Amino acid sequence: MGNYVDLVAGRLRRLVALVTSSGAADANKIVQTGADGRLHASLMPTGFGEDLAQIEASENLSSGDFVNVFDDAGTVKVRKADATAAGKEADGFVLDAVTSGQDATVYFEGTNTALSGLTPGAAYHLSAATPGGVVVTPPSATGNVVQYVGRAISATAVAYEADRGVILS
Repeated sequence: MGNYVDLVAGRLRRLVALVTSSGAADANKIVQTGADGRLHASLMPTGFGEDLAQIEASENLSSGDFVNVFDDAGTVKVRKADATAAGKEADGFVLDAVTSGQDATVYFEGTNTALSGLTPGAAYHLSAATPGGVVVTPPSATGNVVQYVGRAISATAVAYEADRGVILS
């Protein structure tokens, strides 16, 4: 952590710069970038930066899973998106694995950089065979949802594009 010196009550004191903020209690403090060279989203004003939310996972999620946000008896939760049925379309993705019952950081836009085996330039759709996964060939069975999730920009990343999908009949 970065240190700096400040005059506090007439005395010089060594203080530590913030990497994350807990809100108003951290007003007027010096900040520093994180290990990735960027400022943490908690240091930014509302509406600036990544569109994300902390939502409780209803099941274990793997790094890179596309996820569905749903109402579980009045509590918002997140689960793996699944193209086998309407109502489980992808609303976003997670970059870190999360255990059921823990909060997941859900990204509603941006690039999912936690994937593997992609064909750069190919269009990807939500998978009906692997919940949370993606496929090049969209599902084709009756009742499945064809949902475009984005284009691969490398072998490990898809530029996510929100799409509601079409239910096959």
